[in-house]
Amino acid sequence: MVADYPEIISYNTVEEILADDEIELIIVNTPNFTHFDFATRALRAGKHVLIEKPAAGNVAEIKALFDIARENGKQVFCYQNRRWDSDFMSFKEIVESGRLGKLTEVTLRWDRYKPQLNIKPFKETKDTPINGIVYELGPHLVDQAIHLFGKPLSFDKLTTIQRELSEVPDYVNFRLTYPAGLVVQIVSGLLTPEPLPAFVAHGSLGSYTKQRSDVQEAQLIAGMLPNDDAYGVEPAGMEGKLVTIGIDGEKSIEFAPSLKGDYVNLFYAVYHAIRENALYPITEEHMAWQMELLEA
Repeated sequence: MVADYPEIISYNTVEEILADDEIELIIVNTPNFTHFDFATRALRAGKHVLIEKPAAGNVAEIKALFDIARENGKQVFCYQNRRWDSDFMSFKEIVESGRLGKLTEVTLRWDRYKPQLNIKPFKETKDTPINGIVYELGPHLVDQAIHLFGKPLSFDKLTTIQRELSEVPDYVNFRLTYPAGLVVQIVSGLLTPEPLPAFVAHGSLGSYTKQRSDVQEAQLIAGMLPNDDAYGVEPAGMEGKLVTIGIDGEKSIEFAPSLKGDYVNLFYAVYHAIRENALYPITEEHMAWQMELLEA
């Protein structure tokens, strides 16, 4: 990191970084249970804040953060980067195209096979708040559902513990109901050896299925920069399968090319919100709705 960015300045304490008047934006990327405290301190120090998900532990804290931001003339942003995953963007394009007709059922899932406990104790200790898969992968999936369809009319939620020695929920299943009979299911677990399609949509005129295939996280870990032409481009063979029914009742099958993922768009959105007062796409209402589901 130092070799790549020699001009970077390090701070030994939170107090030091908050006292630097040249800093306008604080990114809170710390353990979940510290998000609310650090974000609150940054806002009161006169900084905008971008908070890793989950932004807080409950609806009351979310509302408090936005109230504190308004009191101090600053803005709160939540880091919901998975809106810019290539697989989700491709799914969204098909869903919003109308090619599936009247939507009847949608599934968003994130399957992993991680039977071992996380090496970070705070993620696996029941006495540590805001933990488990509900708050680890749940915020991504719930945000994607809200981004596509808004606030559900009603919902139910099931969590359970499946891994040996686990103290925190490692499986979650939400069922959201929307107008016109649409049902959205959100599923995530850590004991799935063979992942199912991550994105499934059925409608009166067709179905679409797609595996989870975004490459940005792996590319960034490997050292690729977002300005590389290959950044965010899915490998061949990961296209989503689109099945539509024609007026003659015959099925037509095609494999829809994936869009290019790009997390940089989130940072552009933060920039334009601060500099131009543009509306940040993950709104206060989105965050309150998300937290209502997560903490239920």
